[in-house]
Amino acid sequence: MSSIRSVIRGVGGYLPARVVTNEELAGLVDTSDEWITARTGIRERHIVAEGELTSTMGVIAAKAALADAGLTPDDIDLIVLATSTPDQTFPATAVTIQAELGITHGAAFDVQAVCSGFVFALATADNFLKGSTFKRALVIGSETFSRILDWEDRNTCVLFGDGAGAVIVEAQDQNGSMSDRGILATCLRSDGRYRDKLYVDGGPSSTGTVGHVRMDGPEVFRHAVSKISEVVGNTLKQSGFQASDIDWFVPHQANRRILNGAARKLGLDPGRIVITVDKHANTSAASIPLALHTACTDGRIKPGDLVLLEAMGGGFTWGALLIRW
Repeated sequence: MSSIRSVIRGVGGYLPARVVTNEELAGLVDTSDEWITARTGIRERHIVAEGELTSTMGVIAAKAALADAGLTPDDIDLIVLATSTPDQTFPATAVTIQAELGITHGAAFDVQAVCSGFVFALATADNFLKGSTFKRALVIGSETFSRILDWEDRNTCVLFGDGAGAVIVEAQDQNGSMSDRGILATCLRSDGRYRDKLYVDGGPSSTGTVGHVRMDGPEVFRHAVSKISEVVGNTLKQSGFQASDIDWFVPHQANRRILNGAARKLGLDPGRIVITVDKHANTSAASIPLALHTACTDGRIKPGDLVLLEAMGGGFTWGALLIRW
């Protein structure tokens, strides 16, 4: 029986020009390259320039994805932007990107699930496409986390960076089997009991300020591996695949130790993990599309490959998607 699948048509990414190394951060806070690398795997991160916004980066990544897909902005009728760092409290930054791309039809809105944002946004777009509400979606993750960091807090300022990534997904008729191209299975979770483990200490209705990122690192690490394993296991169970069937595992790029721990627990081949955290640190909702862009550009991910995405973020939120490329 045929069914509609959301097929990836194109991928794009953007990183700001300014690179901040671990050595440079060691001049600002009590840390060192050795300390950061050993505990996180991060070696450098990109930081936005003055006047460069979440929307600015999102537009550049979107144009790259459109070019990769061989499409124009007129071909897009839905934009879903995942971000925790919008240009303004409102309107949604997605509508700014929509206007900058010259799109005057369809719909555009933001999704906020912190580091899980891109997985939530892609799952949201998938449901709209499968329901035939829209034909093609531009799904973006874009973050300027440098603007909500406390640059005197060595526990958080060393972990994050700025960037944007985007994918184009298109509704296509497929056979309705697990050999189809497109999104095959999704699993999304959240548990607000842990909201104080990773959060921003400000907001419009609480303090009237933007605030800064605060994190209980050991607690986040403790929960991350188990929750990632749980959601990946559920996603594989839905599809009938085993971990050994996965061609590429593209996780949220938060911490290399978390990625390696989750891979071991799931029995995934370490050589099949796409890791970019060393080059751009944790870019929150932008990290998965940036990693996808890297792996597609260098030829690792090819048509027909089975690709598993996963993420966990503040809230806690966590989720996974299984995609036939």
